[in-house]
Amino acid sequence: MELVFALVIGTLTATGVYLLLRGRTFPVVVGLTLLSYGVNLFLFSTGRLVAGQQPIIGSAETYTDPLPQALVLTAIVIGFAMTAFVVVMSLRSLADHDDDHVDGFQGDDARAANPNGKEGSGQ
Repeated sequence: MELVFALVIGTLTATGVYLLLRGRTFPVVVGLTLLSYGVNLFLFSTGRLVAGQQPIIGSAETYTDPLPQALVLTAIVIGFAMTAFVVVMSLRSLADHDDDHVDGFQGDDARAANPNGKEGSGQ
């Protein structure tokens, strides 16, 4: 079960980072959400992964630590608020600039406006 969790955590984290590096805002929002899911799963797996046990403290080997579960519950709420904030900010940026690029430029327009790569025209 730990191997499955490790693979899922790695996949969610890698996909989240890949989507965070995209140029448009919707993939960035999805990447941020997937990255937070990966971190939540990692925090959840830091407690022991025990299934089918009674919630009564018995021996120390079968005890599941409740602290990571409380941290994950808090992280879910914070992640939801952060996602809602980023969605509102991206919609506002779309309304103000009429595009959904993260940096405010559409693709090659940034290089076309400044072919030398220098700030300002200097003339």
